Amino acid sequence: MPLPLRLYNTLGREIVPFVPIEDDEVGLYTCGPTVYQYAHIGNLRTYVFEDLLVRTLRLFGYQVRHVMNVTDVGHLTDDADQGEDKMLKGAREQHKSVWEIAEFFRDAFFSDLKALNISMPDITCRATEHIQDMIDLIRRIEAAGFTYQSGGNLYFDVSKTPDYGKLTGQVREELKAGARITVDPNKRNPHDFVLWFTRSKFEHQSMLWDSPWGRGYPGWHIECSAMSMKYLGEQFDIHCGGIDHIPVHHTNEIAQSEAATGRKPWVKYWLHGEFLVLAKEKMAKSSGNFLTLSSLRERGYDPLDYRYFCLGAHYRSPLQFSYEALDAARSGRLNLVERVLRLKGENPALEPATPQRLEGKASALLVSFNDALANDMNVPRALVAFWELIKDGTVEPQQKWGALLEMDRVLGLDICAVEPEELDPELKARVEELIEQREQARRRKDFAAADEIRDRLRSQGIILEDTPSGPRWKKEKL
Repeated sequence: MPLPLRLYNTLGREIVPFVPIEDDEVGLYTCGPTVYQYAHIGNLRTYVFEDLLVRTLRLFGYQVRHVMNVTDVGHLTDDADQGEDKMLKGAREQHKSVWEIAEFFRDAFFSDLKALNISMPDITCRATEHIQDMIDLIRRIEAAGFTYQSGGNLYFDVSKTPDYGKLTGQVREELKAGARITVDPNKRNPHDFVLWFTRSKFEHQSMLWDSPWGRGYPGWHIECSAMSMKYLGEQFDIHCGGIDHIPVHHTNEIAQSEAATGRKPWVKYWLHGEFLVLAKEKMAKSSGNFLTLSSLRERGYDPLDYRYFCLGAHYRSPLQFSYEALDAARSGRLNLVERVLRLKGENPALEPATPQRLEGKASALLVSFNDALANDMNVPRALVAFWELIKDGTVEPQQKWGALLEMDRVLGLDICAVEPEELDPELKARVEELIEQREQARRRKDFAAADEIRDRLRSQGIILEDTPSGPRWKKEKL
């Protein structure tokens, strides 16, 4: 029997007991990337949160079927059918075809997930491989009387949906056309949205398919409805994404999905992650103020430093990014690594106690850890129990190691892989000599020389990390 869990449901705006449709099976859909550019670390915070959710559900005894889309169909830079086609924009900037752009950035995205130790979804579905599923769903919506054609495009008529906007906490009558919704003369209502485009303001559109409404391409919102239903059914448990998806994308998904299925409730629980903010402003590609995981690695950070940084804030709280905060997270993670190495070094034949054999302080702290997760995934509070355990010198090593590994099933810091590195003596001597030269340069405030030495080490596959106890280095993971 799975452990009890309470989650904040955006649909209703309260923390409620999690009761899946099936006893111990969970259908989960998470909005994936639009592969026209690298994911920025704000995007990646959302995927870390969703990974923590999947890991929590599995730790608590649920069987999870996790589906994530990859948007490799061109759609607009504004959620409300306005702006420029993202795929064409990326192709123009990168001097590649839209198909090459999609493949390149799809691979880059999954490389980032792997580096952050994010569990892969059970099903990853590409929009371009599910066009017929989208067409079939649109035909159901049309047959139910929720569409109209105007200006060559097929629109969803929100006036037919009395509870349109329920995810935002407002109903249709209370919604007003805001800054993100530019008036389209083809729309009967500013909140109406395109299900299928046949007339585009962009000439030479590359991604086009035949449909009952003419040759064209799908609106953005329809792909998530079509693919989630294909793999999870017409009703499933959890849908996740960033909070920016609430007012338009997820609101429109609900409207079209429930229109197609005769107004059956579509998703039971909606979970949304807050923004990563940079200088009191959300990180966004559109404004140009974004950082990628690669840019952090170039500055010497391990991707797991960023994962640890994300663990320090609740998923529903904004997280302020700064290099000082990331340095603190790196120091904390390195402290953890040192303690794990010490535990293993002092106990060469260390074997973890199984969860069923945990007792005393180890068992009590694991209970505290799970209690924190059960309260709407309070990972910062769970970390307190984790650190209390690793610092406690009275806990028997097998008990400590068993409980730590069980906790890391959710934290995902990969502590089981922490091992002392076997290094070539000549390489070690050469590296330590360069590090000493760098320290001398820093003492005389010759920071240009110090940076040059760091870059030279990096070019040789050596990552240098400055910690409160002095410089620490390691070989870069291939």
